[in-house]
Amino acid sequence: MSFAIVFRAQQFSLGAEGQLYFGALVSGIIALNSPNIPGVILIPFIILASATAGFIYGLIPGALKAYLNANELVSTLMLNVIATRFFEMVLNFQLKPANAGYVASEKFGSNAILPVIVENTQVTIAVFVLAIVIVISWLLIRRTPLGYEIRIIGSNLRFADYGGVNSKRTIMLVMAIGGIVAGLAGMHLANGIHRQLILNISFALAFEGVVVALLARLNVLVVPFTGLLYAYLRAGAQFMERDANVSFEVVRMIQAIIILLITAEALVSFFQARQKRADIDESGHTVESLEGADV
Repeated sequence: MSFAIVFRAQQFSLGAEGQLYFGALVSGIIALNSPNIPGVILIPFIILASATAGFIYGLIPGALKAYLNANELVSTLMLNVIATRFFEMVLNFQLKPANAGYVASEKFGSNAILPVIVENTQVTIAVFVLAIVIVISWLLIRRTPLGYEIRIIGSNLRFADYGGVNSKRTIMLVMAIGGIVAGLAGMHLANGIHRQLILNISFALAFEGVVVALLARLNVLVVPFTGLLYAYLRAGAQFMERDANVSFEVVRMIQAIIILLITAEALVSFFQARQKRADIDESGHTVESLEGADV
């Protein structure tokens, strides 16, 4: 969802990984330092704090792009490195217990863990958070002035500037809004899945979102379904490797084929549009030659 929102504005930001780490770090710090606060109060505060952390960290590459014309691919990838290394530093030197045998924080208290809605699983109230994010994202893109500006910038930046759209503000906001979703994903990993802070908490999971967003054609209503399909593909690969002796690399191959097919479709559309322009130009020259012959 984070990538789908940002890509709608034709901003190829890959900063979701760093935003995810900051969301997880902030939610984890709050969880570890709030043992006596009731979960009814603490959980909403953790959700808000992780979303805010993602927003702020997404605002940085947005400002660099809008006001310094920094390449968003480079800036977000470098900010990812800063975020992951900062996460590791804080975890190693501040949050890891002195007698711990591996790098991880203490387990979160029950008041800071996302409530489970299906027993004996890791299905938590994050499902409802996701549903709210879907609705808000769709309303934002389709029913608000900011969403209109995002779609206009994604279609034609020059036309948006000519039409009076504040493109700098919109670029900053769209990257920051994508950061909100990534921060919530980090909170879910920390407080819903692992229930503590660990090294490599995402295992580059955020980058998988690029494939999911492309499969959904950047449609925020379709993203949950493509995400679920992709998740079954990834989870099923482990069982195939164990029970059917099918290598996990087969899934990687399928991922690569999916990306190639999507890219190939874009290339076909490009060449079709180019051929149409050539046909129009040729027909125009034909009309001019006929008019000259009549004269």
